[in-house]
Amino acid sequence: MICIDKNKVLDKGTAAALGVFDGLHLGHQKVLGGALAAAEELGCAPAVFTFRSGSVTSKDIAGTLTTEADKLKMLGGMGFGYALTADFAELKDMSAEDFVKQVLKGRLNTRCVVCGEDFRFGRGGAGDVNALREICGGLGIEVRAVKKLSLGGAEVSSTRIRALIERGEIAAANELLGRRYGYTIKVEHGAQLGRTWNFPTINQPLPEGLVLPRFGVYAAKVLVDGEWLAGVTNIGVKPTVSKSAPPLAETFIIGCHENLYGKALPIELYEFVRPERVFANFGELRDEIARNTEQVKEYFKHS
Repeated sequence: MICIDKNKVLDKGTAAALGVFDGLHLGHQKVLGGALAAAEELGCAPAVFTFRSGSVTSKDIAGTLTTEADKLKMLGGMGFGYALTADFAELKDMSAEDFVKQVLKGRLNTRCVVCGEDFRFGRGGAGDVNALREICGGLGIEVRAVKKLSLGGAEVSSTRIRALIERGEIAAANELLGRRYGYTIKVEHGAQLGRTWNFPTINQPLPEGLVLPRFGVYAAKVLVDGEWLAGVTNIGVKPTVSKSAPPLAETFIIGCHENLYGKALPIELYEFVRPERVFANFGELRDEIARNTEQVKEYFKHS
């Protein structure tokens, strides 16, 4: 995927998906799929206009669902060749008309834009889909609006998914995401207590600004050298070990004995196993890790 420099103007016409796309959930995928279909139909390049993860503050977003790097990687995997990402603060005061003329037409060279039916743009969110059609119509740009997606009797939204993740309902969140929730995080050195118990773990500090899952243990998988390996992941602050540790993902990768320090490894959460708690001593903690490991093995054996 090519990230467009803020001063670059594309020569080739594009079909562009418009949105924040925090999480790239099933609802977002419907919009993005519409842009890919339009690009193929019109013979132009698929592109995305979006805001950088964490830069949007006006939507009461309490934690993003993806890092910027993960979002761009997923967009590239979907088939998008170009992405124009902007900090919300840079464009929030731009008028609706200027946004269409300067950004969509002037830089993305759009022939067609695809957005959700509730898409808002311009200073103070003054522009809606009707305004987008009016402005784009004068510039020869087609507008396609996609209806909201509902599952389980409610709209699929980033807000709904964040709430599920915060409650530890990770399997339900994964259904709405259309993928498994996770991160790509660099492995850092820890206290290495697990090695003394035959449960060596990788430590991945959680990126600041992302939504925090309910603290506790999860059945997870980690991508190591191209293979997804089962793991027991504790999300939290290790209350038995430290009184002031920042939140991290600490994972015992079952059957893996490689030195993984310094590697950026993708991790995906599958199922909540138990909440985080304080143990009376390290012996109790070690025994609980052993129990959780057997639970995770059973989970993946039958899933």
